[in-house]
Amino acid sequence: MPTLLPPDVIRWAVRTAATAAAVPGRVLNLLSAAESVVARAEELVRRTEHTITTAEGAIDQVQQVTSAAKQQVSAARPLIQFAEEFSAHEVQAAIKLVDELPRLAKHLNDDVLPILGTLNRVGPDIHELLAVANDVRQAILGIPGFNYLRRRGEERDVEE
Repeated sequence: MPTLLPPDVIRWAVRTAATAAAVPGRVLNLLSAAESVVARAEELVRRTEHTITTAEGAIDQVQQVTSAAKQQVSAARPLIQFAEEFSAHEVQAAIKLVDELPRLAKHLNDDVLPILGTLNRVGPDIHELLAVANDVRQAILGIPGFNYLRRRGEERDVEE
């Protein structure tokens, strides 16, 4: 003969069976939600990897630019120190000089450089002129009364 169960146990068994019957549906819902979370996490990881790759490229470029800027600053430091020494008057004079450079270059090329090319021939001529001038000076000093004329000329220069 079958034993009869108390009504509380039956209610508990029915509730437990109902709860147990709902578990697979809830598990499926949880699995679906978990799959959605995993998909979103994978997308986030993919985007993060892309961001990191982009940031690494940007860091490389920044390092290159920084290195180039350091080189430029180092190269410009003497020029900056040089420029700090200029007064406003000197800067204006330098600007005027730069404005005159084309004319100066033309005269240098047309007039000065050709003369410089002949200086090797001028040296002996100058020495000869100096020797002749010295001879003339000695001859003049030998003229009787020249010292008197020289003193008289010096007196006039003092009076004027």
